[in-house]
Amino acid sequence: MMATPVPSIMRKSLLAAILALALGAAQAAEWVVEGRAVRVSDGDTITVLDDAKAQHRIRFAGIDAPEKGQPYGERSKQSLSALVFQKRVEARCYKKDRYGREVCAVYVNLRDVGLEQLRAGMAWHYKAYQHEQPTQERLVYRDEEENARARRVGLWKDAKPIPPWEWRKEKGPKQ
Repeated sequence: MMATPVPSIMRKSLLAAILALALGAAQAAEWVVEGRAVRVSDGDTITVLDDAKAQHRIRFAGIDAPEKGQPYGERSKQSLSALVFQKRVEARCYKKDRYGREVCAVYVNLRDVGLEQLRAGMAWHYKAYQHEQPTQERLVYRDEEENARARRVGLWKDAKPIPPWEWRKEKGPKQ
């Protein structure tokens, strides 16, 4: 039986993922929020209820998902819901954004949920903020977006999907 060759983009992504794990390249957390995901606002924002019953609005670091009303916005939200809703999450946070949300890398059972959104073609790697990501994590996110594009999954089924930052610019301030 012959081995099936692995496409170059998948090889690069796999190597970057292995290296990221080996180097412990997860976002350096200033603080950690642990609890149950009780609300999914869209494809990159959730509410977590911690063990002390305090609510935390969490914005996923490194990704930007389609907005409500934008093509794939609802599908992205559904994808994120399937990954986190009513599940125990660990959010490794490093800052608050201008809306007061905690910006965090989010994990369910040590699985990077933002990375899963990229793999499913339900978000963009948020390159405007990639400088905030550790190098290896940034490379893995970049490669996973490219891989999803090449496979034409999720929003990449569209010939020219509109990135949410461009869509927001056209639609004005958040509603």
